[in-house]
Amino acid sequence: MIKQLTIKNYALIRHLEIYPAATLSTITGETGAGKSIMLGALGLLLGNRADTKVLFDDGEKCLVEAVFDISAYNLSSFFLDNQLEQENECILRREIAPNGKSRAFINDTPISLDILKQIGNKLLDIHSQHDTLLLSESDFQLGLVDAYAQTQLEQANYLEAYGNYKAALSELNAIEAAANQMTKEAEYDRFVYEELSRAQLKIGEQAAIEHVLNILENTEDIKLRLSQCVNLLTAHEFAINTQLHHCIVHFEKLNLYSSDYNKIKERAQASLIELKDIALDLEDKLENTEYDPERTVQLRERLDLLYALQKKYKTDSIDSLLQWQVQLAAKLERVMNFENEINVAKAKLDNTSELLETQAIQLSQKRRAVFETIEFELKELLVDLSIPNAAIQIKHARKQFELNGIDQISILFSANKGILPQELKNVASGGEFSRLMMCIKYILADKTSLPTIIFDEIDTGVSGEVAIKMATMMKKMALKHQVITITHLPQIAASGLNHFYVYKDDTGERTLSSIRQLSTEERVAELAEMMGGKNPSLATLAIAQELLDKAKY
Repeated sequence: MIKQLTIKNYALIRHLEIYPAATLSTITGETGAGKSIMLGALGLLLGNRADTKVLFDDGEKCLVEAVFDISAYNLSSFFLDNQLEQENECILRREIAPNGKSRAFINDTPISLDILKQIGNKLLDIHSQHDTLLLSESDFQLGLVDAYAQTQLEQANYLEAYGNYKAALSELNAIEAAANQMTKEAEYDRFVYEELSRAQLKIGEQAAIEHVLNILENTEDIKLRLSQCVNLLTAHEFAINTQLHHCIVHFEKLNLYSSDYNKIKERAQASLIELKDIALDLEDKLENTEYDPERTVQLRERLDLLYALQKKYKTDSIDSLLQWQVQLAAKLERVMNFENEINVAKAKLDNTSELLETQAIQLSQKRRAVFETIEFELKELLVDLSIPNAAIQIKHARKQFELNGIDQISILFSANKGILPQELKNVASGGEFSRLMMCIKYILADKTSLPTIIFDEIDTGVSGEVAIKMATMMKKMALKHQVITITHLPQIAASGLNHFYVYKDDTGERTLSSIRQLSTEERVAELAEMMGGKNPSLATLAIAQELLDKAKY
C-alpha cells in the first residue's frame, strides 16, 4: 500500500505530499481543482510517457515519488529477477528533467521504464473514467474473466504453445516461399553451376597463368638481357669477374706490405664466388628459357576464359566464382530436398498445432467454468445497487487462434424487465456503466493481490441510496486492499478513514493546485457544501454530520 505520495513541479502542483489511510481514503474538490492531475502524476510511476509540458516550472525537474509498504506481498521473485535489493518499503521515483530526459528508480537504484511498469502494475490498479468506457470492449471483458478465473498459468502455457505454433508456421511459410522462388531460379542456377564446373576453376590459378604468360610472351627480351648479363660477368677480358680477379691479385701483393688489406681481399674473394654463382644461375636460366608458342596459346585461351567468366558474372576474382559455385551447389541440393524439408516442417506444425489446441481448450474451459458464477454475482450486486431487474449474460463463441486464446466473449446486459440482454454499448447508460464497473471491481478485489486500488469518479451517474451502497462496497474492499477514491458524492466522501481536499490557490502570481487532509470539522463542512453548495444551512450541516457518523469504522 502507499504510505506516502510526493509530487513536485508537476502541472499545477508545486509541492504536494499526502499520507493515505491503509484502508479507504477519499479525495474531493471542485471540478478542475487538480484531482485528475494527481492521477496523471501517478501514471508516471506506471511508466507512462513523460513530457516537459507537465513541468510547473520549466527550469526545474519534476519528481513523483511513492513509498509503498510491501512487507505483506510476495514480490521476492521480481526483485531477484531484476537484481534489486528487496526491503519492506519500496520507493518508486520518476524524474523528468527540463531537457525532457526521464529517469526512474526503485529504492534509489536506476531502472528502465519497462521494469518500472512491471513493479507499478504489481502495486497499483488505477481505474480511470476511460476504463469504464473500455468495459464495452471484448478484449477488456476477456481480461476481466481471466482475472476472476485466475488463468495466469493456463495463459502462460497457451502463450508458450502459441509462440511455438507461430514460429513453426513462419518456418513452413518461409520454406515454401523459398521453394517457390528457388524452383523458379533452379534452371538458371543449374546452367551457371554447370558452366563453372566445366571451367574447373582453381584457387590462385589466374595469377599463376598471368605470371607464366608474362614470361612466355617476353622470351626474346628475357634471353637477350640474360645473355648480356652473362657477357658482362664472364665473356671477355674486361668482364666483371675478370676485373675482380685482377683486384684480388693486387690485394695479395698489398698484403705483403700490410695485413690491413687481408680483410679487403677476403671480401673481394667472397664477392667473386657470389658473382660466379650468379653467372652460373643466369646461364642456366638462359639455357632453359625457350619460347613455346603452343603453350602460350593454351594459356592465353585459358586466361581469356577466366576473364570472360568474371565479366559475365560481374565479379573480380576466381575466388568469388568458386564461392558462388559452392553456394549454387547448396541451392540446387536444397531444391532437390525441398519436398522432404517441407514435410518435416509440416509435421512440426502439426505437433505444435495439436499442443496449441490442447492448451487453448484448457484455457477456454477454465474461463467458461466461471461464466455462471460471474453472471450470478454481478446480478446480485446490481440488484443491491438499485437495478432490480438486472440481467447479465456472458456470450461465448470460438474464434481462430489469437494471442489471447480462442474465446470471443461479450458481456450482455439488460436493466429492464422483458428486455433481452444486449451488448453494453447498446443498452447501458452512464450510471449503469459506473455501477456495473463497480460491481466488477468489487468481485475482482478478492481475486487480485494488488495492494492499492484507485478509483477516479467510478460513481459517475449515481446518487442517493446507490451511492451509499457503493460506499459500503468500497469499505468492504478496503478490508483487504488500500482503496483511494476520487468522488463528487458526499455519501462516498464520508466513508473514507481519511478525507483529502484538493483546491486551487490563486493567492500568488500563478494558480497552484494543493491538497490537504481535512479535520473532522472540516469534513462536515465539505460534505455539507457538496450537498447544499456554499454557506450550507444548519440542517445540511446536521445531515453531513449524520453521514460522517454512520460511516465511522
